[in-house]
Amino acid sequence: MFSLRPKGLDDLMSMRSVPLSWPALAGLSVALAIPVAMPMESRARPASVPGPLAVLPAAPTTQIHLDLRQRRISVLRDGQRFGPWPVAIGDPKTPTPAGVFQVENMRKNPQYQSTKSGKVHPVTGPKAPLGHRWIGFLQQGPNQFGIHGTPWPHWVKIRAAVSNGCVRMLNAHVQKLYDLVEVGTPVVITR
Repeated sequence: MFSLRPKGLDDLMSMRSVPLSWPALAGLSVALAIPVAMPMESRARPASVPGPLAVLPAAPTTQIHLDLRQRRISVLRDGQRFGPWPVAIGDPKTPTPAGVFQVENMRKNPQYQSTKSGKVHPVTGPKAPLGHRWIGFLQQGPNQFGIHGTPWPHWVKIRAAVSNGCVRMLNAHVQKLYDLVEVGTPVVITR
């Protein structure tokens, strides 16, 4: 019988069963503290259980929060709030979905393609329909909901409900948001 607490980083690295990245090392103190808080019989690993121990990943410390009622978005990161920034949301006929999602993909200078006609808009960048940043969070068939920039800042400034369900931000604001999140970041959308 032996303790789950390794003596050093080398012992931990030899016990792990999955690759450990530097961001995961940042949460190491959280993963190592868990066995200490458990009852003694839970801390010890029975001798009959073969195989390496898994290291628990750190809890997410970044989250996007979109308030549909106030039409503003912010990022909570390590206890600090960035934003809130104004947004334009989905038209009542094609509303922005509420719920808990996660960032599925991120694109610089995305190119817009109509899911109705299949036409591809030739312009990319800040003056394109999707602006210069895309943060996709929910795939439904050929369509994906996303947070993106816009060449029409007026709709964002008045916090309009005009999109096909996507969340439009001012290009400068979506750039800040894009730089704060990554694929897998939770996206919490409330009404």
